Amino acid sequence: MTDAGLTHARCLLVIPCLNEAGHIEALIERLGSALDDLDADLVVVDGGSTDGTRTVVQRIAAMDSRVTLIDNPKRIQSAAINLAVARLGARYDYLIRIDAHGEYPEDYCQRLMEEAMATGADSVVVAMRTVGFSTFQKATAFAQNSKLGNGGSKHRTGAVGHWADHGHHALMQISAFQAIDGYDERFSHNEDAEFDYRFTRAGYRIWMTDRTSMIYYPRSTAGTLFRQYFAYGRGRARNALKHRALPGLRQMLPLAVVPVAAGALLALVNWAAAIPFVLWAVACLGYGAWMALSQKNPYGPLAAMSAMVMHFAWSAGFWRELLDFRSHRASS
Repeated sequence: MTDAGLTHARCLLVIPCLNEAGHIEALIERLGSALDDLDADLVVVDGGSTDGTRTVVQRIAAMDSRVTLIDNPKRIQSAAINLAVARLGARYDYLIRIDAHGEYPEDYCQRLMEEAMATGADSVVVAMRTVGFSTFQKATAFAQNSKLGNGGSKHRTGAVGHWADHGHHALMQISAFQAIDGYDERFSHNEDAEFDYRFTRAGYRIWMTDRTSMIYYPRSTAGTLFRQYFAYGRGRARNALKHRALPGLRQMLPLAVVPVAAGALLALVNWAAAIPFVLWAVACLGYGAWMALSQKNPYGPLAAMSAMVMHFAWSAGFWRELLDFRSHRASS
């Protein structure tokens, strides 16, 4: 796309944010080239930060009129994007969703806009590569970048550009976003997958680009990783219940982990009850060992442990939401 093409569409960069004082200034600075090259503005939607994030953004906004800070009383990311579009969206053609704790190429937004113009897509999504620093993060990143941790999800592994049903949210046409009423704010997690289900059902098209991507930093402890994936599982179950849509095969397999683990307790009565659980554990550890050998990465066995935490937490969250829904419906 030509520079002239870039100037014909207005773009709003939206950063949902909560306690990101250590990252937010560098992130806004990195996005500066997009503000220079595109007809774009940037809004940080803060969910009540108490670590100085707001002070940092206010200082930047005082020096650059293209940067704005607004409050997000509901705190969650889905509400942040909806709020930004409701207040500011009328002035723009596209929104680009930026994660406060991610890392982006300097030409990230420019490539997204070029892809939108070239393909006519209503949404452009990207692949996400996970990178860690601590030992646990490196192991988790290795898991999340592998089929063991992501089940072959293309927005994790990357692929050549193609039309898709879902991907890591990046650019969306604001009129299409508004036409399906934005994100469902009942979803604190998996709001993007739920959105994409409605988006494609309404006839809008999603393009997975191979021209840019983002870097994501995983949780740094097993506890926070468990809570993250437990919430993902609950969100996926809520999506399935809302739309009466069964999870895909790559999600059905980890869904069995909690029932298998529960069944293993019957090994006190019959040792054979533990076989499915043992097979799952051996398969994960074996895959981790294979990754270590084939990719010459010593974090393979630890990656298997991280993947097991993710599988179990996702399964537990899914079943927790499903059983909670059933109990609420039975009591109503």
